[in-house]
Amino acid sequence: MKKIKELIMNFIQGFCMALADSVPGVSGGTIAFLLGFYDKFITSLDNLVSGNVRQKKSALQFLIKLGIGWAIGFCISATILSNLFHTQIYAMSSLFLGFIIFAIPIVIYEEKSTLKNNYKNLIFTIIGTLSVILITLLASHNSNNLNLTNLNLGTIIYVFIAAAIAISAMVLPGISGSTLLLIFGLYLPIMNAIKEFLHFNFSYFPILVVFGLGIITGILLFIKLIKKCLEKYRSQTIYAIIGMMLGSLYSIIQGPTTLSEPQPAMNFSSFNILFFILGIIILVGLQALRNFTDKKES
Repeated sequence: MKKIKELIMNFIQGFCMALADSVPGVSGGTIAFLLGFYDKFITSLDNLVSGNVRQKKSALQFLIKLGIGWAIGFCISATILSNLFHTQIYAMSSLFLGFIIFAIPIVIYEEKSTLKNNYKNLIFTIIGTLSVILITLLASHNSNNLNLTNLNLGTIIYVFIAAAIAISAMVLPGISGSTLLLIFGLYLPIMNAIKEFLHFNFSYFPILVVFGLGIITGILLFIKLIKKCLEKYRSQTIYAIIGMMLGSLYSIIQGPTTLSEPQPAMNFSSFNILFFILGIIILVGLQALRNFTDKKES
């Protein structure tokens, strides 16, 4: 019974991460952080690469369960939510604003012992905030018209490198890998390729393989660095993560400008208070889910 509950919980965790990863402005790493399994997630990825046999087996079991939920969540996002973001972009942006604004105090509370008396590291919050704002500004000046069916060596290399960089951001709380894909002009083409593949259009299969290999490479190269930062420089890293979450607020507000048919950035008149509150409710629900998990494990 315990294994079944653990399987269900890991599935839900992966599912929630995928929903966040698939939309610009929000990171799956933020979900992992809020649900309290971020360190386990990073450690498992690291152990899968460089751990002993026992560690690799344990990491693989956890990541497979997490990955099943992630894959299903991402497929749903590619087929359903991508359309929703085009038709209800301001409502969705309002939802994520509510989610992130109320998530920041939770992160601060959870890491208060790490942050306390290390206020000099606030400089990393500023750096984190400015980094995400700069990334968002770059994204708003790029297009998403790359043709992924007519492949050449240049396109293959470009997609591979972009995927490796994007997945590195997806595992960091605060930075959205989808936003980085927008910068590279790949967000809408990749989401469309996934949607077409799920509708049995296999002409996109080769580039999706390239994209997947880029993701694996990015994980192998970047995870060990994140783990080391969390272990040796946790205060600086957490301050930077808070900064990236603050910067993501600007990214969410600018989200409508990155659509294939750009819309004005969200303002007070287009802000949707009901979806803002819904974002808070979702966050409260995730915290309740975490508390339930913690009680079951104790």
